[in-house]
Amino acid sequence: MSLTRRGLVQLAVLAAPPILHARADAPALTVLAHRIMRTVCVGANGDATAAWSQRTGRRVEWLTFDQGPLQERLLRELALPETSIDLAFILNAWATPGAARYFEPLDALNQAAPIADMADIFPNLIAPMRFDDHLYGLPFRHSTDGLHYNAALFGERGITQAPRTIEDFTEAVRMLTYKRRGGGSVVGFAIPGAYYGNVVDVARAWNGDFITPDRHYVGNQPAMVNAITLLRDFFAAGSLPRNFTALNSEDVNPLIQTGRAAMSMAGIDRNRIYNDPEKSMFPGQIKSTLLPVAGSLSATMPVAAAKTEFWCMIIPKNSRNKPAAWDFAASLLSKPNTLIAALNGNGPVRESTYEDPTFKAAIPYAAEEKLILKSARIPLPAFDQANRAADMFKEQVEAAVLGMKPPQQAMDDLGRMVQPLLAT
Repeated sequence: MSLTRRGLVQLAVLAAPPILHARADAPALTVLAHRIMRTVCVGANGDATAAWSQRTGRRVEWLTFDQGPLQERLLRELALPETSIDLAFILNAWATPGAARYFEPLDALNQAAPIADMADIFPNLIAPMRFDDHLYGLPFRHSTDGLHYNAALFGERGITQAPRTIEDFTEAVRMLTYKRRGGGSVVGFAIPGAYYGNVVDVARAWNGDFITPDRHYVGNQPAMVNAITLLRDFFAAGSLPRNFTALNSEDVNPLIQTGRAAMSMAGIDRNRIYNDPEKSMFPGQIKSTLLPVAGSLSATMPVAAAKTEFWCMIIPKNSRNKPAAWDFAASLLSKPNTLIAALNGNGPVRESTYEDPTFKAAIPYAAEEKLILKSARIPLPAFDQANRAADMFKEQVEAAVLGMKPPQQAMDDLGRMVQPLLAT
């Protein structure tokens, strides 16, 4: 069995509850989603929709697509006078202020039938879905970053613990850029290129950002410039892969699995991929922990605000069954159903799920993920020109890392390019 988060929890759960079904002739609730949402809601370790279907007599009709087609279908449906879609799952990056005009505000629905213990849901997963003091979406599934490191390589170099400060991290990267005895060359650090989210993870050591949640450009401030300078120095020293700018997430996996890279920053649930005994040369030796913080900030910021992104549930403003859609969303977010989805492989959005013994036994990094989530935040606020801004960021950061521009100049130039996008 492939060693995924879902695979881990399947090993931990000995028996799954029976899946219940609504009447075949009952009215359906139509849900538009990425297929992973259906997988984690209706999986081997339980059906998070079953109790709702049994209580309401409704069946759930899933319309599932990959990300691109899903976004296109949703945009078409939102533009219609009326849609048959009752509930949709979207990425937080799609929830721009302009798009939110086509979502139903959820405040009145929540007042009439409140989400149980909403304070238990991580607040930083709710905040990005508020516009003009109204809530437009509910988080359901997250991916949050951590620092991954190869404990075997650490041992070879005499490093006894994971780096807690960015200064310790920098020294560890230097020491872990070496040629193994009888083996190949190792780079100290690998991330998939100059995508803004990856660079933001490094900048968060100094609590930095590219663009703030209220859409102010701060990429030319010391925190981000520090991060880009560090990456430039790593590249010049051979501590980043030489094809750094061309790497994607899937390219980094084998670098960690084979020991050609000692550390990475990525979704903490990639721990399962890095330790996959079928692919990894170091199964069980890839550990996952908190991102490092600057030593000068460690007393006041013990945990860096790692990058998090998430899927959330929205109700189209032009839908016909808003109370039923809300009732279904609230049911999925109940504590029992959040746990069921987590045991099926979901990234849970409730803090209490991380204290469940079954979940803790199945996920070796559960304690770290919970701690990271308390301070994690999205890497870029959603706005209509965000994709263009991201492309500009990548271009300027690559120029700085490859030594074609000083980091400060690159980020000052980027500011002049991005400011007009923020103004519109």
